[in-house]
Amino acid sequence: MAFKMAFRPKLIKPRRTAHLFLIPVVMFGFGYLMVPIYNVFCDLTGLNGKTGSISVSQANEFEIDVQRLVKVEFLSVLNQQAPWKFDPQVSSMLVNPGKPYTTHYIATNQLGREMVGQAIPSVAPSKAAAYFKKTECFCFSQQKFEANELKQMPITFVIDPALPDDINTVSLSYTLFDVNSRIN
Repeated sequence: MAFKMAFRPKLIKPRRTAHLFLIPVVMFGFGYLMVPIYNVFCDLTGLNGKTGSISVSQANEFEIDVQRLVKVEFLSVLNQQAPWKFDPQVSSMLVNPGKPYTTHYIATNQLGREMVGQAIPSVAPSKAAAYFKKTECFCFSQQKFEANELKQMPITFVIDPALPDDINTVSLSYTLFDVNSRIN
């Protein structure tokens, strides 16, 4: 009895090969485009509390609503290993929509070496973010700190008078990140 093993290798069809190549390309493209798509989505919807920036002349064009006061709360956040002391100068302000205001955040580098920080803002409730406009902010650029340096960092803002009437309190929070590892 002759034992014959029938072995025929299966050939991968070219169409399946194309699918196997296309899937990683599409996944890479989706991952690459995720950040810009997310940023556009947040700008359009006000989701994630991203604030807008305007020029001083644009801020001065707003009509001041002297009949309305909005409470603006200022918050600061640090991660657990943060080498900073970071606090708002004031915890809250009562502001008239349409009128520019300036306050400061105070940060101290508590390490004995130079550090670079970047502040990321967030506004709550998220639908108020579209109405919170900044003309000047330390968050627009990275902040360089010398060893043990204390900085008073300004923010000038205006609440758009079109802020919905049901919003009486707006919370502005900054998270300060150490970006030394990114620039070295």
